[in-house]
Amino acid sequence: MVSTEYERRIAARFATFDQDGNGWIDREDFNSAAKALLAEFGAPARSDKGQALYAGAEAFWQGMAGMADRDGDQRISRQEFVSGAVKRLHDNPDRFGEIARPFLHAALALADTANDGTATVTDTVRVLRVLGVPPELARAVASGLDIDGDGRVAETEIVPAFARYFTIPE
Repeated sequence: MVSTEYERRIAARFATFDQDGNGWIDREDFNSAAKALLAEFGAPARSDKGQALYAGAEAFWQGMAGMADRDGDQRISRQEFVSGAVKRLHDNPDRFGEIARPFLHAALALADTANDGTATVTDTVRVLRVLGVPPELARAVASGLDIDGDGRVAETEIVPAFARYFTIPE
């Protein structure tokens, strides 16, 4: 059974996606996140990494809308987000990781300054900060993502952690 605490936690995650603070999650929120990441890392939108990030943002939006936009108006209200997350993700947290994977993969590639398939913990903090995570929390989360302690964060560390953050009660 899903607890009220779990629902409250999921509702708090809504703000992570509502980039413009207008009370809705929509395609523009995902595009804004991509644009902000490109600016942070100085990558042009028309570059391969820029195009991959925008494509990942669109795939993430489509997946999210498919799960939570119950009225089909191309925007997700807080209630739709909570209901969609609770109903569809609580029992299948891997699904959330899969819809987020293209965006997370592209964000990691953008932050991968060594071109080795990983990002430094510092660059991971930059990504999190751009996406609206407070500084102290961003540092703690990025450090926690470095599961093997090598100072770098890989996709295999990010995707499961992202899914857990949004779908598994603490």
